Amino acid sequence: MTSPAAPSSASARPAVVPPAAQSRPTVEQVTGAQSVVRSLEELGVDIVFGIPGGAVLPLYDPLLDSTKVRHILVRHEQGAGHAATGYAQATGRVGVCMATSGPGATNLVTPIADAHMDSVPLVAITGQVGSPLIGTDGFQEADICGITMPITKHNFMVTDAAEIPSVIASAFHIASTGRPGPVLVDIPKDILQAATTFSWPAEIHLPGYRPTARPHSGQISAAAKLIVAARRPVLYIGGGVIKAEATEQLLRLAELTGIPVVTTLMARGAFPDSHIQHLGMPGMHGTVAAVAAMQKADLLVAIGTRFDDRVTGQLDSFAPGATVIHADIDPAEIGKNRTADVPIVGDAKDVINELIGAVTAEQGSGVVTDLFAWWAELDEIRETFPTGFEEPHDGTLAPQYVIKRLGEISGPDTVFTSGVGQHQMWAAQFIKYEHPRTWLNSGGLGTMGYSVPAAMGAKAGRPDATVWSIDGDGCFQMTNQELATCAIEGIPIKVAVINNGNLGMVRQWQTLFYGERYSNTDLGTHKLRIPDFKLLAEAMGCAGLRCESKEDVDATIEAAMAINDRPVVVDFTVGKDAQVWPMVASGTGNDQIMAARDIRPLFEEE
Repeated sequence: MTSPAAPSSASARPAVVPPAAQSRPTVEQVTGAQSVVRSLEELGVDIVFGIPGGAVLPLYDPLLDSTKVRHILVRHEQGAGHAATGYAQATGRVGVCMATSGPGATNLVTPIADAHMDSVPLVAITGQVGSPLIGTDGFQEADICGITMPITKHNFMVTDAAEIPSVIASAFHIASTGRPGPVLVDIPKDILQAATTFSWPAEIHLPGYRPTARPHSGQISAAAKLIVAARRPVLYIGGGVIKAEATEQLLRLAELTGIPVVTTLMARGAFPDSHIQHLGMPGMHGTVAAVAAMQKADLLVAIGTRFDDRVTGQLDSFAPGATVIHADIDPAEIGKNRTADVPIVGDAKDVINELIGAVTAEQGSGVVTDLFAWWAELDEIRETFPTGFEEPHDGTLAPQYVIKRLGEISGPDTVFTSGVGQHQMWAAQFIKYEHPRTWLNSGGLGTMGYSVPAAMGAKAGRPDATVWSIDGDGCFQMTNQELATCAIEGIPIKVAVINNGNLGMVRQWQTLFYGERYSNTDLGTHKLRIPDFKLLAEAMGCAGLRCESKEDVDATIEAAMAINDRPVVVDFTVGKDAQVWPMVASGTGNDQIMAARDIRPLFEEE
């Protein structure tokens, strides 16, 4: 086995393979391909998304005999990758996808990069041309390990069939521990065909890989002292809190301290929207209250977040008066964008648990935190600038209204996925998220085409949940072929196409910053109905519905909710001029947040 340098960490210690696997027979005479399937079975993998091809075909033969691993045949490798990501985000388990060499593997690059940016545990298994052909530009050869090195947490090329079990076990361990992320395993065709023995490892030896989970007690103590002393604190919560299964602990910390909470795009659902302490989402299209709170804060308690540019705006003007406590499982994130006054490396659940204990001790010593004036100021801001929208003047259907009613009718247990663009922001703004893993989207990479295959993966992983894909007409046309997969495989997702006939977010920028010169953003789906989404859905074995008026929205959603024997697609034909507000224009600071196009910045520099 050869691979790039091992992932960074503090020290070397073998990881223990799950006990259930250790008790099973350990030695069998198998092919390399059979060894891969046996390894997946040992790890409890129940679903793999993929497409066969020449180099990976030896693996598909024994996969046919597995009674434990279900393979879902997608229509495009990108769909396999996004489905595996949706599965992982919805369930918390490692998502698995497969592809053949060359174009099959390179079609996984976008979803692998997407998973890397959003810290999603993903294992991609790719076939490779035979070992003698590597480096010869053989048919369908691509150096997928080299290509994906910058966008994987780690990757492997297997050169000895006997090492397959340890490599697969290591891949899953790396993908799911520390900061989660994608791992690629590339296996040449002759290695898959080779005769070998299957021996499941009792331990995984990864020299140098030992993520830090428990935070330093001194840093926790310092953070607690700052928390109880602050007068304008904010809990700035990122997606790492959901990945660490730390949402219950977050609720306890918030209620213990009384501190306002903001949740990033990747953390929607980490803290209940209905909770009085929740100010909403910060950033470019966040709530005015959340943005203002961070700008005016004297302390930011950042947990599981990376100070992304979409949150901070112009970095040198972000939260200018705030001391920063930054806790993250990945030490590389701390201080990367904003200097941390108290850096804490550790798992979010461990960090929050220890903060609860330390803050409780500080409070027990007689320290009293007075946030009355802070809350009075924030309450005035959120009452003055509530999240809302104006009905279109031309009588067309408001997309915000559609999405708001989707959330209200479907209920808080529904899993929503979204594409990227205006509909993504409206889904983050107008649906109330009460639980973790109910909001799945492409945050860091911003991948159009994510929603439909991610919904497929989420529904496959959580078949009892209602899963809605909220998509734009542009995003939908990139990956809607996976509706055929859903229909054939019995995965009844529901898709709401917010059809404004344009690449909406790009058009909004053209409206605001390019003098309303609409260069190549009209898709023709609105007036010409090319394609007709209702007919397209029916052609793929799905139910197709259309809604064009506000009066029909509720009945259409309820009709879609009643269809559970096949996928359903609803073409919501909406106005083309709706825009996402509030907005912090790219390159400006958060003090320049605008509530609407014709309103001057709300928070001028004092």
